[in-house]
Amino acid sequence: MSETGAGDGRGYELPMLLFAGFRSLIDELHERLADEGHPDVRPAYGFALQAVGLQGATASEVGRRLGVSKQAAGKTVERLEALGYVERVDDPADGRRKLVRLTARGTQVLVRSGEIFDELHAKWADALGSRRLADLESGLRAVVPGAVAGGGFRVDVAGWFGG
Repeated sequence: MSETGAGDGRGYELPMLLFAGFRSLIDELHERLADEGHPDVRPAYGFALQAVGLQGATASEVGRRLGVSKQAAGKTVERLEALGYVERVDDPADGRRKLVRLTARGTQVLVRSGEIFDELHAKWADALGSRRLADLESGLRAVVPGAVAGGGFRVDVAGWFGG
């Protein structure tokens, strides 16, 4: 076995550790959001709110961005609308279409999520050391397709997990 542990036959640990790290961040985010007045927000809703974006989107566009059917996207949009995070309005470019837009509450939860993620990042930096965390992030950017500075990330996790 090498000094780095490569070749020890435990390659399965990498995806499990990455997922467990993701899960721990998301779980803590949602625990804090619940404590701050957003108890109904679920991880899938965060991806859906990102898919709606600051410019808004049709339900079909939300579905494409999430990698789910138009019907599944429509159900998610309905739930987010009932919770007060999005609203449907006439599309100014085409009055026949409805546009899904973030409400003030939807924007607030996204902004607060970003702030909490910054706090969780600082917590990881304290635990790992800033240099180790920066190296981890840099290494992941090098191997994760599309994870380039300013390039954004895919939000179709819900569709990907669902098969």
